[in-house]
Amino acid sequence: MADRPPFTSRPSIEDAESEMAPLHPASTHDLEVTESQGQLIDATGHARIYKRRFFGLFQLVLLNIIISWDWLTFSAVSSTAAQFFQVSESAINWLSTGFLFAFVAVTPCTIWALHRGPKTSIVISALLLFAGNWIRYAGTRVGRFGVVIFGQIIIGFAQPFVLAAPTRYSDLWFTGKGRVSATAIASLANPLGGALGQLIGPLWVTKPEDVPDMVLYTAIISCVACLPSFFIPSKPPTAPSVNGDNEKLTVSESIQSLKRNKPFFLILTAFGVYVGFFNAVSSLINQIFEPYGFSETEAGIAGALLIVVGLVASAVVSPLVDRTKQYLLTIKLLVPLIAIGYLLLIFVPETRTVIGPYVVCALLGAASFSLLPCALEYLVEITYPASPEVSSTICWAGGQLLGAIFIIIMDALKGGVSGEPEATMKRALIFQAVVSWLAVPCVFALNLLDKSSIGLRRHGAETTTEEHG
Repeated sequence: MADRPPFTSRPSIEDAESEMAPLHPASTHDLEVTESQGQLIDATGHARIYKRRFFGLFQLVLLNIIISWDWLTFSAVSSTAAQFFQVSESAINWLSTGFLFAFVAVTPCTIWALHRGPKTSIVISALLLFAGNWIRYAGTRVGRFGVVIFGQIIIGFAQPFVLAAPTRYSDLWFTGKGRVSATAIASLANPLGGALGQLIGPLWVTKPEDVPDMVLYTAIISCVACLPSFFIPSKPPTAPSVNGDNEKLTVSESIQSLKRNKPFFLILTAFGVYVGFFNAVSSLINQIFEPYGFSETEAGIAGALLIVVGLVASAVVSPLVDRTKQYLLTIKLLVPLIAIGYLLLIFVPETRTVIGPYVVCALLGAASFSLLPCALEYLVEITYPASPEVSSTICWAGGQLLGAIFIIIMDALKGGVSGEPEATMKRALIFQAVVSWLAVPCVFALNLLDKSSIGLRRHGAETTTEEHG
């Protein structure tokens, strides 16, 4: 065993928390620090975690909320914004679609930044948010729509640096008992921000002349939210598990590993399709229901149910998955529910009653939001020892890219159905349901692969190391 370093070189005991039983009061005698692993462990070989991890998690949540709010700034007031900029509503819609495409463009940079550490990624996102918001405001103030699009794209560049960060952050700061919950909290902050944007925007904009003020208020809030990014800790004094962060592959090695990982591609396909359609439905929900006589308020409530019920469901499911580690079973239960939801969505608008859309949107929200963190953490497990930021960033990029493509396709499929309202999106909803069901077999095909390839590799490695610690 390596010689013990002086006591003063140990991390602060007061700052550390153990998810195991409390140490004996004379805890300084029950702790062991090894120079080879640089970890603080107790007599049973369990590593330690730190309260400061919640500061970084809070900032990750805050930035995900703000970026999503920025993304949908103009969506809820599209007609008024179109009047202000003297452009069509389709042009306003491209602010949202271009934002999704921007994610894909900086995916390699995101992987590099997250591999260096989540703080690097968070700081980059904060700087891009700051620049994009003020460029967007400048364009709005002088009435230059092209400048607004440029600012929106820069904000879009900021999104992947925090949206893809939760798995990397939870892997660095949390133990296996809290990773799914930490990933859920940070990831699901994104749609919460979108809901805030759609709710608050119409309150600030009642006429075209109000648009610059709305963009100014959003810019101020965004910049204030960015400030804590520069003060979060880079990494914990010791790894959250005895296995630590030392055995992760490099980025290039991780990518090579993923190329040979069949379970990764199956999960990637399902994840990309369902994230893509969730983005599409969120963006087009007014256009789905309005042709059938639903008001903007009723469509907005449906969108709110999609998000709020989803957040509540995920708050219940994520801790259960944390405790049981039943990732694959949970995914197999949720994916068919999502596909059923998209199938039902074809028929509920024509009922012209609010109960149908509300129930279906609640179902879609509950299943989609519960699936998201579970799938992201399962990806980390089946791709271990690949760095978690590589798999999560690639999957998010796939979801955002498909979301933008689905929006374009579904918009092109408007109308054209005999006996339906002129602007009906029934063909688009049929397309959505068909593709959703085609993605279902991907998760069940995992059972056809070797069991070792779909097992919990990271969890197994950490458990084995602790047992032999």
